[in-house]
Amino acid sequence: MATVDAGSVQTTSGRGREWEIWKGRALLYLLRLWEIFRKLLRSRVGFTGLFIVVGFILLAAAAPFFAGPHPNSREAFRDTPLLAPSLTHFLGTDWQGRDLFALVVYGSQVSLIVGLAASFVSIVVGTAVGLVGGYYGRIVDQVLARATDFFLVIPWLPFVIVIAAILGPGFWTTVIAIAVVSWPSTARIVRSQVLSIKTRPFITRARAIGANDLHILRSHVVPVIAPLVFANAVLTVSVAIFTESFLSFFGLGDPTTVSWGKIIQEAYDHQVAFGGMWWYFGPPGVSVSVLVLGFSMVSYALEEILNPRLRKR
Repeated sequence: MATVDAGSVQTTSGRGREWEIWKGRALLYLLRLWEIFRKLLRSRVGFTGLFIVVGFILLAAAAPFFAGPHPNSREAFRDTPLLAPSLTHFLGTDWQGRDLFALVVYGSQVSLIVGLAASFVSIVVGTAVGLVGGYYGRIVDQVLARATDFFLVIPWLPFVIVIAAILGPGFWTTVIAIAVVSWPSTARIVRSQVLSIKTRPFITRARAIGANDLHILRSHVVPVIAPLVFANAVLTVSVAIFTESFLSFFGLGDPTTVSWGKIIQEAYDHQVAFGGMWWYFGPPGVSVSVLVLGFSMVSYALEEILNPRLRKR
C-alpha cells in the first residue's frame, strides 16, 4: 500500500499558498497600474505628454518603414550634399548627401535607447542607495547621505563632460556618465519615503512576527515607493535624452551612431546656420525639445496623480 510523505504534502501546500499570494499581489499591482493609466489619460497634460512619447516610440520602432534603410548602410541612397527640402528629400540632405529625414528618424532610436538605459541604471542605483540608507539608518545612512550630497552639489554638465572625456566616446560611456549624475535625486526621494514608511504600524507588526529585513523591504516598502520611483524614472529619461544630445553635440557621444546631437554638431561644423539652412539643424533640435517636453509632462502628471497634496493645489 502506497504511503504519502506528510512533509512533502506540507511543502507542496506551502508552495501553493505562496504562489497564490504572489498571484494576488501581481493582480493588485496590475489593477493599480491600470488605475494610474486611466487617470493619466484623463489628465490633459498627461495625455498630451503620453501622445508625444508614444508617437516617438512608434516612429523609432518603425524607422525602416518611415525612412527606408539606415542612412549609414550601403543600401541607403546618397544624393547631392546640402540639398534643400523637396519631394525626394523632405528635409533635404546633409553634408554627405544623406537624407536628413532618415537621419532624424533613426536618431530617435539612439535618444530613446540611451535615455531608457541611463534612466534604468540611475533608478536601480538610486533606489538601492535610498532603501539601504533610509531603512538601516545610523552610520550607513550617514555615509550614503553624504555621498548623495556630494554628487548633488557637483555641477552636472561639467561633471558629465569630464566623465565622458576620461572614458572616451561610446554608447556605454554616455549611459554611465548620465547615470552617475542622475541617481542622487532618486536616492534622496526614496530615502525620505523609507524614513517615513519604516515607522508605520504595519512594519512594526511585520518585525513582531519575525519577518527579516529583506522580506520587509521587498514586500512592504518597495510596493509603497514604486509609483514615486516610476514617476521619477520618467523625468530621468527626459534629462538623459537632453544630456545625450548635449554630449553628442560636443563630440563626446558614440561616433558610430546617428543621433540628434550629432546631426546638430555636423550642422554647426559646416556652418549651415549662416547659410539659412534651417532644415539641417531645426528638425533635430525641435525633436529633442518636443521629446524632452513629452516625458516631462508625463512625469508631472504622474506626480500630480500619485501625490495627493499636489492635487489639492
